[in-house]
Amino acid sequence: MAASPADQGLYLDACATSPPAAEVLAVMAQAQREAWANPSSLHGFGLAAADCLERSRLSIATSLGCDPLALTFCSGGTEAAQASLLGAASTLPVGRLLISAVEHPAVVAAARRLELLGWQVVAVPVDRLGRVQLEELPRLLAPPTRLVSVIWGQSEVGTLQPIEAIGALCRAAGVLFHTDAVQVVGHRSIDLATLAVDLFSFTAHKLQGPRGIGALVASPRLPLAPLVDGGGQEGGRRGGTEAVALAAGFAEALRLADQRREDYGGDPLVSLRNHLLAELLSLPGIELSGCPNRRLPHHISLLVSSPGGEPLPGRRLVRLLWQEGFAVSSGTACSSGQATASPVLLAMGVDPARASSGLRISLGPWLTKEDLAPLPAALRRAQRSVTPG
Repeated sequence: MAASPADQGLYLDACATSPPAAEVLAVMAQAQREAWANPSSLHGFGLAAADCLERSRLSIATSLGCDPLALTFCSGGTEAAQASLLGAASTLPVGRLLISAVEHPAVVAAARRLELLGWQVVAVPVDRLGRVQLEELPRLLAPPTRLVSVIWGQSEVGTLQPIEAIGALCRAAGVLFHTDAVQVVGHRSIDLATLAVDLFSFTAHKLQGPRGIGALVASPRLPLAPLVDGGGQEGGRRGGTEAVALAAGFAEALRLADQRREDYGGDPLVSLRNHLLAELLSLPGIELSGCPNRRLPHHISLLVSSPGGEPLPGRRLVRLLWQEGFAVSSGTACSSGQATASPVLLAMGVDPARASSGLRISLGPWLTKEDLAPLPAALRRAQRSVTPG
């Protein structure tokens, strides 16, 4: 079994975060040595830092097919999503915001803040696979709707939303469209020049980059008030001295992900995921949640029952699997401490008695088929050990 970064077990929770790649750490260490100065300073040290920062920006923008001037660095995916929504809304007349019923808590929190400012917020329903019900959108996109936010890859159940179709509907209605692409970037080729997306948020630490840095992409021509104001950094869209070393690590992590897909002809985690999923679904009491076909390539989400068919608490299964050396999760790690039924599963129509039985396994390039071979048996033992309810 391959070791986790702490040599304590096998890490299968990439949707929560991922261990930084060795190449990323090396690039960051070099940036810390050579580009440690403030990139706003005009002396040689500052110019070296600014050069490193802008090379990183250019690298990421090139990977995503966008103008480097459209890319704003910030502290992570949460800030990027909230800066997108709150920044855009502050330049618009008060109106209606549409979000999907399965958004990340960061987007839900931004929606609540807008409600306090007089915005109407409507959650677009999803089906039992977690897919936005597109037939509801044309009606909801009528005035006073001014802003839409739909997560591209749902972190808890893995479902991929049809953002191409959603974006086209928004463009036709003259409504700004934001997508949270935190779980998608690095796992598929993206060309923002061809996507009908106005605001695009993502982060580094889901793709073996550093924690503490994310980015939003929005046309420089789009009015966007800063969420964090200050010294006019990032084209006036985000105040504060930029984290140059983190940006360098971000760019390297995305470069590595792009290289893996190019070498393999797609995300190599798909075959690893599919093999493990087939093994897990052969166990009694195991059911896939989310969309089986349009889902994140590294993602497995399950509803787990006892051999007798009673739903089992996912959090208890997480603890038992950790005792066997497997680090998995239940629900979203960004809702730490939550012990109630999953709001995402409830929105998908899962029975409340089963909505706390979710288990998420998310894979990364540090894993092999041999590493994962013992997991089905470990889950089977955990099933037999947990008391229903």
